Parts: sequence; structure tokens; C-alpha cells
Amino acid sequence: MFNILKTAVLMAAITGLFMAIGAMIGGRSGMMIALLVAIGMNFFSYWFSDTMVLKMYKAREVDATTAPHFYAMVQELAQRAQLPMPRVYLIDESAPNAFATGRNPEHAAVAATTGILNVLTERELRGVMAHELAHVKHRDILISTISATMAGAISMLANFAMFFGGRDQDGRRSNPLVGIAVAILAPMAAGLIQMAISRAREFEADRGGAEISGDPHALASALQKIHRHAQGMPMEAAERHPETAQMMIMNPLSGGGLRGLFSTHPSTEERVERLMAMARGAA
Repeated sequence: MFNILKTAVLMAAITGLFMAIGAMIGGRSGMMIALLVAIGMNFFSYWFSDTMVLKMYKAREVDATTAPHFYAMVQELAQRAQLPMPRVYLIDESAPNAFATGRNPEHAAVAATTGILNVLTERELRGVMAHELAHVKHRDILISTISATMAGAISMLANFAMFFGGRDQDGRRSNPLVGIAVAILAPMAAGLIQMAISRAREFEADRGGAEISGDPHALASALQKIHRHAQGMPMEAAERHPETAQMMIMNPLSGGGLRGLFSTHPSTEERVERLMAMARGAA
């Protein structure tokens, strides 16, 4: 129920941003058009955003024949988590990372880069995939896919406002500086919404993943190793679509500045510390 409420709040906040930008571009009529677009985008995000994200990353679906070991690992973990078997994808990318997507556990998919398969041990990879299945079990995947799709759309709409200007409620042209401000602030606002939801969600998925795999140490070790290897190894698809970064187990974006300030992921050190405390408590 709480995740359903979070999804509703997210949709409402993103829709509000859409309407505000629409009002800036076209006054009252622009606001109404933006509302209709937002409703359509929310509908599209619910049904098709997972497919779109997988295409962004050029993910290829695998099965027991094409990736037997990896597929069997996910299958065993899904059974331990009492989840339906998700679709399984690989991404031909050297940067180590993974994510889950879909609208519910019955229509879920998990994806991992070939880089993460090469970098991690079997135990560590098992911990990572358990983390992704925890997202599925907690029904986080709908929130992440919707927020990724809508944040990208807000950025495009904000850029439109900057280049083509806007109108006030009476239809008069607005100050061009307003358009520039919207182009900067609207994506930041969308990012703050993602950040507020995503950071707490990652901690919960770490805890759930450790419970599913039964091995908090392995997930902690995997996070440390991914963090080390990911530095200086940008993930090209994520750089092109930064709104999808919050879906990953580790922030795939390079550079600091505002991207670091508004990171959707908690620090690796804090995540590892919590997992080690969980391991000590289970000992």
C-alpha cells in the first residue's frame, strides 16, 4: 500500500511540473495541453516504459540456452524470493551495473551488464541479482521506470520552453529569462523527486537482497567492487539518458558537480556499513 501511495505522489508531482511548464509556454491553454500530455505519458509509462528503457540500453533477452549459468542463478533467487520468474537481459557494456524494471512482479525484467559478470565472483553477482529482485518484490520497479520516463520528458519540455519562449496567463510573451530559469530548474526539481524516493529505496533493496541471498557480506563486497571499477568507466547509455541512472544498483554517471549533489544513490560506504551491521546481527 505504501509503494502505491509513493507512486501516486510521484505521478502527481511530475504532472504538476508538466502543468507548470505548460503554463509557462502557453498560458492556460498550454497548462491544459500539458495536463493531457502528462496523463498520456503516465499511461504510457505504466505500460511501456520498461520496454523503452531496455531498448535505450540495447539489452538482449537471454534464457537457459543462451546464458544458462546466469539464467539459473536468477531463477534460483526468484524461487527463494517467492517471485514469478522475471525476463532476464544482458547489456553489452564494460561498466559493471545492473537494474530491474517492469510494472509489477508478474511483468518484471532484470538486466545486468557483461562487465558486472566479468568483474564479480559468483557469490557477489548472486548478491547483486538478489538486490534487483528485492526491488521487484518491493514493487519499486514501477516507481523507477515511471520517474525515469517522466523526468526525461520534463527535460525535453523545459528545453522547448527555453528555445521557443513562453506566454503568461493572458497570452503575452514572457521574459526570456523565465524560459532559461525553467530549463534549469525543472529538470533539477524532477531530479529531486527521484532522489527523495530512490535513496531510501536502495537501502531497502540492499536489506531485501541480503535476505533473499542469505549473504550480506557478498552484496557488500559486490558494492565495493562495482564502486571501484565504475570510477572512470562511464556508461554511455546512462550518460545519454541520465534520468535512468537512479534505476541502477550503482550511480553510472561520471563527473561531480550537480550530478553528485543530486545523486539518487546513497554513498557506497553507508550501504556497506548497513550490510555489515546486518551480517553481525545475524551472526
